[in-house]
Amino acid sequence: MPEPATPADALLPLSPAVFHILLALADEDRHGYAITQDIAARTGGGVRLGPGTLYRSIQRMLEQGLLIETRQRPPLDDPRRRYYRITPIGRAVARAEARRLNDLVKLARAQGLAPARA
Repeated sequence: MPEPATPADALLPLSPAVFHILLALADEDRHGYAITQDIAARTGGGVRLGPGTLYRSIQRMLEQGLLIETRQRPPLDDPRRRYYRITPIGRAVARAEARRLNDLVKLARAQGLAPARA
């Protein structure tokens, strides 16, 4: 098996749940429920993460250093909510996964298995 090109590549491929969580956190910190709402909105309801999948994925991502739990909260927010932030490593992994998926689509396109770009 070839060596990963970058440290981020060592964590690939990502599960769809992990990739969606990273995408949801790319623009702002969010708590768990807000992550699920963002994913549902971005996918037109096509992807819905259950609480078990969400929180198991978040725990694993915290352990891998892809996310951190942040203490910063909006004013008047429920203090029981935990907010998560993507780390620089998490961003690098998300970029690497996006490149990997893009390369797969290019291969599928070359084989006539994906629509040509519009």
